[in-house]
Amino acid sequence: MSSEHVPNRKRLMLIGIGGLSLAALLVASGLAARTREETAVVGWTEKQAMPVVTSFQPAQNAKGDTLHLPAHLEAWSKAPINARVSGYLKDWKTDIGSQVQAGQVLAEIDSPELDQQLAQTHAHLLQQQATARLAHTTAERWLNLLATHSVSRQEVDEKISNAAAAQADMQAAAADYARLSDLEAYKTIRAPFSGTITARNTDIGQLIKADTDGAVALFNIADTRRLRLYVPVPQNYASIIQPGMQVELTVPEHPGEHFTARLIGDSTAVDPRSGTLLAQFVADNPNGALLPGDYAEATIKVAADAHGVSIPSSALIFRAQGTQVALLDDTHHVHLRSVHIGLDLGDRLVIDQGLSATDHVVDNPPDALRENDPVQLAETGATHAPKA
Repeated sequence: MSSEHVPNRKRLMLIGIGGLSLAALLVASGLAARTREETAVVGWTEKQAMPVVTSFQPAQNAKGDTLHLPAHLEAWSKAPINARVSGYLKDWKTDIGSQVQAGQVLAEIDSPELDQQLAQTHAHLLQQQATARLAHTTAERWLNLLATHSVSRQEVDEKISNAAAAQADMQAAAADYARLSDLEAYKTIRAPFSGTITARNTDIGQLIKADTDGAVALFNIADTRRLRLYVPVPQNYASIIQPGMQVELTVPEHPGEHFTARLIGDSTAVDPRSGTLLAQFVADNPNGALLPGDYAEATIKVAADAHGVSIPSSALIFRAQGTQVALLDDTHHVHLRSVHIGLDLGDRLVIDQGLSATDHVVDNPPDALRENDPVQLAETGATHAPKA
């Protein structure tokens, strides 16, 4: 091989080595850039995956609260009026909406059978009265004969016993006659108390059967000058029901108008089916604005509680561990804490155990939030997505 080929070979080797070095440098630079991009993407993804939340501090419950509860109204007194005698309705005097006084005639029943029974018992009473008088006179005469030894003592005792039996028969007949006489009075149907006729379920000529199971009442009457307000109070708030307390109530047909009712008693027991204490109030209703059977909303004032704090109900977390809230520490990490609800006011809750006014509580926490999870605080004025 000639000497002039040696430098060419060396030059080619140097060029090859340089090319390889340049390629390795380009590859290393590309890998480094890709690593930086992947790191940036991971960091951005983690940042985007971090929940964005808002927080608040619980408010002291020092001013008291207002509790709104469903309720219903009932008449102070109400009664279905049924017939005590059978017959045909002869006439009715009052219709629905009529104001009646106690003892006022509502209707009259024609009952010929009862009239005949009364006449029969009256005749039987007269017969027994005559028999008793005769037996009494006979006994007296036989006693006088006994004084002259004209009759035996045995015969006198028999006459006296006959007189006693006749007297008993007369009393039985008198009782039967009195029973039918009282029943005869029920042919005239009267109002048992003053009130309003709320239903009339009969008409002239209708056949009426007394003492029949499932029979429809002829009339319904209700005293609406006062109404009873029944409020089912949840067990957690049973302690707020105190003697002499007053509540405000509203009804849908009078929007914006408020009525007052005062407590007259409660059931003194919690219904195990609903978990409520039934409180009874009375509301005066002189102008008839309130209607029996109305659904109402009762507003009850709750006394101030310096030991409790108030939070929105949207801050609660319901899991197997019980009722919890999510708190934030200084490093924006989440810590779950169990709390006790002292009072449920619908959109707000009074927490009497587990929270203080200095805690930072997450509002509307995401379902996937766990203990010690990092979170981001939303900017002031910003909102985050609502809880699913």
